[in-house]
Amino acid sequence: MMGRIKLILAAILLISSAGTAQEYTAGLLAGGTWQGPGLELQATASRFAQGFPFILRLAAGRYSLDPGDPAAARRIFINDNTNGVPSKDGHFWSLRLDFLYPVQWFGWKRFYLCGGPRRSYFMGHFEYVGGNEDFEVTSGSWGAGAGLEKHYAISRNLDLLLTAGADYQAKSTLSGHDTAYSPNGESVNGRKTFTYNDADEAIRQPLIVPRLLIGAVYRF
Repeated sequence: MMGRIKLILAAILLISSAGTAQEYTAGLLAGGTWQGPGLELQATASRFAQGFPFILRLAAGRYSLDPGDPAAARRIFINDNTNGVPSKDGHFWSLRLDFLYPVQWFGWKRFYLCGGPRRSYFMGHFEYVGGNEDFEVTSGSWGAGAGLEKHYAISRNLDLLLTAGADYQAKSTLSGHDTAYSPNGESVNGRKTFTYNDADEAIRQPLIVPRLLIGAVYRF
């Protein structure tokens, strides 16, 4: 997973430094989803191909979230023990490719409709303090998203960016410890009669993800 994230970040840096692009930007945004706060690094390139009407953007963001029910996660992925004080934390990486198209809605200038494919990587960490158990549940899925964004000039090369939208991530295999449950009904080392639906109910992997972010974008 980290290898893919490093590749996307390298591509973002490449876009932001590529002299062949007629216009390119790099930006840092903060905000989050309904599940928790996050940060996003992004870069765009435009006018790099004659007649191509879109601005191309690559972005990578990390967002915190509630990973789910620790007691249910323990039963479904580990064992039936109940000792220890449960502790949990979670996050997901969102890797994004967007096509931005300028629109003239509401009479606003520098207003864009955006959308494109998504790839997310979820990790939920569960620990039972005093119970000597510590494990992670992970998943990775493809999706798509769309949104709107508005640019406000701060200076000649610096913009304030406000963006809002939503992403949809397809359900995917949930893996934890040595156990995995897949949406097609298959499982690896599944416990008792638990199914993917049980695992999906216990673990809050991102599915429909509204986003609201604000940040700064620098034009090179």
